[in-house]
Amino acid sequence: MITVVGTGTGAPAPSDAVAEAELVVGGRRHLDAVRLPAAAERLVLGPLAPALDTIEEYVAKDRRVVVLASGDPGFFGIVRALAERFGARSLDVRPGVSSVAAAFARLGLTWDDAVVVSAHGRDRRTAVHVCRAYPKVAVLTGPGAGPAELGAALARTAPGRVLVVASALGSAEERLERVSPAEAAGRDWGTAVSVVLCLDEARALGPVRTLAGAAAVRPAGWALDEGDFAHRDSMITKFEVRALALARLGPRPGDLVWDVGSGSGSLAVECARLGAAVSAVEKAADGVERIRANAGAHGVDVHVVHGEAPAVLGELDAPDAVFVGGGGHELPGIVAECARRARRTVVVALAALDRVPAVRAALTGAGFGCDGVLLQSSRLAPLPGDVTRLAAANPVFLLWGVRPHALADEGVAL
Repeated sequence: MITVVGTGTGAPAPSDAVAEAELVVGGRRHLDAVRLPAAAERLVLGPLAPALDTIEEYVAKDRRVVVLASGDPGFFGIVRALAERFGARSLDVRPGVSSVAAAFARLGLTWDDAVVVSAHGRDRRTAVHVCRAYPKVAVLTGPGAGPAELGAALARTAPGRVLVVASALGSAEERLERVSPAEAAGRDWGTAVSVVLCLDEARALGPVRTLAGAAAVRPAGWALDEGDFAHRDSMITKFEVRALALARLGPRPGDLVWDVGSGSGSLAVECARLGAAVSAVEKAADGVERIRANAGAHGVDVHVVHGEAPAVLGELDAPDAVFVGGGGHELPGIVAECARRARRTVVVALAALDRVPAVRAALTGAGFGCDGVLLQSSRLAPLPGDVTRLAAANPVFLLWGVRPHALADEGVAL
């Protein structure tokens, strides 16, 4: 049996948990904080693989092993690795208070509606995009993904967020500091950071919830009616087109989506409602205000860039997926630049048949596999006499390109 003890936020492990241990594994500070049996071997946790090998030697001889960890070891902790190696039934897990729960408690905030993301040993861009998309996020930090790095990324796209940096939770040196992203970016935070909370304070206190976590905030429907958005002279991506575009973009928490030539922002808002971070590019000043108004009406945050593509695209972080709407002679160049930057897919909606070959060439020239459809739909429309006719909408070409490695990655994930 392997006993896994969460030491809470600074609290030492209870002595009875380690009294009969023959091997005690943990970080140096955990080992130093508890009285160990004289005969017990100490193993300072460094690289995980050698530690697991040593634990296996003891388990094979039916000798008692205790693993000390911070907080709740089943929450982004060592329980996963131990269960995969030795089986969940071999573990006696005694959780402490996680740093996330402790940090929110210090602020007097509930966290059933918080999204928790780990940047420890992972690509920090996922944490940044989640912080942009959600009003209440806890980030478990790591080397190269601490408050300074998060602040630098958010200062450009979500400067109004508040970062609460919780350090040395549960110890005499505990401190919580509220800073702006720009302030966080300009400091050296050292190694004592326990967790960083990212808050959109205007939305931090949401309604009472039944479900916890990111899944609870996903919308019940998508491809919303055009009437759900403010738009000018019906200049909006129709819901039939939006439905397929969203299916091909696949926006999800941790993604960054560009909506280039955003217009009303309907596609941008829908991607944000599905949990992605979104940058909407629009050259018309009244369009910029309309996008912001639509985002606010739907309770999401969209980073709106006032400028003309492709010139302004170089200022943006590289996206996972891109939607390009509109037309004009510059469209192939815009698509080519989007394809150069996109990590996964580019979707293009266009009405002009003449532009299709050039857009296909831009996608395939960037190494994308390209496919597409011509969407033709007719909607039910009432007529006098309580009868109904079919009203045809203008046909729209929808082309999409997908990077070959993205297809392979999706196959593994499924």
